[in-house]
Amino acid sequence: MMDSQEKKDALKTQNTPENKIDMDSENNTEKTVFNTKQEIIDRLRLLLNDAENTNKSELDTLKQVFYKLHMQELADKQEKFVQDGGKVEDFKPTPDPLEIDLKNLIDQVKEIRRKIAVRSEELKEENLKKKTAIIEKIKSFVDSPEDANNSYKEFKELQNQWNDIRLIPQSKANELWRTYQLYVEQYYDMLKLNHEFREYDFKKNLELKTELCELAEKLDEEPDVISAFHQLQKFHQQWREIGPVAKELREDLWERFKEASTVINKKHQAYFDGIKAQEVENLKAKTEICETIEKIELDKLENFTDWNKKTDEVLALQEQWKTIGFTPRKMNTKIFERFRAACDLFFNTKAEFFQDVKEEMVDNLSQKEALCEQAEALKDSTDWKKTTADFIKLQKDWKKIGPVHKSKSNMVWKRFSAACDYFFEKRNQQNAEQRKAQTDNLALKKEVITKLEELTQDETKASEVNEEVHELIKQWNSIGHVPFKVKDSIYKQYRDLIDKHFQRANKGQAQQKISNFKTIVSSIQEGGNENALYREREKLMRKVERLKSDLATYENNLGFLTLSSKKGNSLIEEVTRKVERLRTELEVFNKKIEVIDQSIFRKDEK
Repeated sequence: MMDSQEKKDALKTQNTPENKIDMDSENNTEKTVFNTKQEIIDRLRLLLNDAENTNKSELDTLKQVFYKLHMQELADKQEKFVQDGGKVEDFKPTPDPLEIDLKNLIDQVKEIRRKIAVRSEELKEENLKKKTAIIEKIKSFVDSPEDANNSYKEFKELQNQWNDIRLIPQSKANELWRTYQLYVEQYYDMLKLNHEFREYDFKKNLELKTELCELAEKLDEEPDVISAFHQLQKFHQQWREIGPVAKELREDLWERFKEASTVINKKHQAYFDGIKAQEVENLKAKTEICETIEKIELDKLENFTDWNKKTDEVLALQEQWKTIGFTPRKMNTKIFERFRAACDLFFNTKAEFFQDVKEEMVDNLSQKEALCEQAEALKDSTDWKKTTADFIKLQKDWKKIGPVHKSKSNMVWKRFSAACDYFFEKRNQQNAEQRKAQTDNLALKKEVITKLEELTQDETKASEVNEEVHELIKQWNSIGHVPFKVKDSIYKQYRDLIDKHFQRANKGQAQQKISNFKTIVSSIQEGGNENALYREREKLMRKVERLKSDLATYENNLGFLTLSSKKGNSLIEEVTRKVERLRTELEVFNKKIEVIDQSIFRKDEK
């Protein structure tokens, strides 16, 4: 970006036709993306062959990008070193031959540029003396008007010499050009040449400068702002080399050329203002990345999953960082150092964690091998119930032990699971007949359910099929166990059908429910399934406790409600109905419990 003095110089060029418009060397640098250090070295070798036209900004940028890639490579190598079991403090990077090439090439370019700069300054001073001598010579022509016509040929030769002399000290350029232009114009004003010859000279200059105006105006259509700016510099140099036009046309012609120049200058300035604004946005984006990594609570990452998840996030942020362009020059190094420090802290802490985990893994392996030995000692046991419990405990203990090293994990797990599988396969073979019986029982119970579904289809015949239902209840109770995984679902189907039948047979009458329940209890007793009665009682007791809790809640809520509105009154009525219904249900369940208790008591008396 241009500093304040360079901006002032640029403003001067918009008002001074013959002054060359300077451009900050940084702005001349092409924004090329380099993906490898070798590409940067190759670029420097090209610059070495054209050192005269190489600017310091590009050298600084190439060096900065090289070390950005270099530091990234070191970080990656360090991380791999730590992951392979090394310690952070033991990591020593090997010398990079490309870094040596970088330094040598930059030094060579700088030395060539230094020599060129010295020679350029000497040449500028020599040119300054030559142009000063030309001005003095033209001034002598102006001071001798009587010899003006005779000096015209020499005057034109002096103009050609002036145009051939290019570089002079920048600080002297404007004043020198104004002085030269002043005496040239004075010379033409006093020149007593043939009027026709003089008009021809002015006309020729007018055509050339008009053409430059047109070319400068067409630059507004040039899509490449930088190219347009460079072309404008050439037009200014050409303008300076063309002689004056008629006095009455000079100001208007210059204003036209200056206006066209101003348009390009403004677009050029806007272009680099845009780059500056983008660099500010880049700084903001990179700052957010730094803050995101810095906010990671490292002390809360307690396992592999946590660390791997956060590592993926940090690596994604690093990739995102690479896609963001440069920040303002004064902040570029600082923000990168902040980013690198945040990443280093994360990966160093991760390395320490993994080192601690490795030690823990050794202990975990020892514990798992001990479990393998226990499992292998138990696998031939035929005490199925006890040994099953022992194996389940071993499996639970296994899950409590942390991970082991990846190279041992699969091996020790196969050893443990082989012992477990051996025992459970033997147990499963032993229980095959038992499972077959349970499967047969399931088929029988499904037949009972099918018959119940047929009997309960017609609501009007509920009383007529009551005896058949009782027979099916006895049949159900006489059937043994079914597979455990379907036990609850098959019983629910049965229970729902039985409830459906007796609800239809004794709809809405609490006493009838009790009567039906007594019938069910009697049927269960007759079937010899006493455990079913106890399970039913426990089930009823849980329902009673739940109903009591719900009833207490509704009664408590009822005490907080008021009759302040119609809506409130409606809510009270609804809650009141729920309370009454709960009380009725509670009474029925209590009576059912009494029926079971009486049945059990009578059986005990017998």
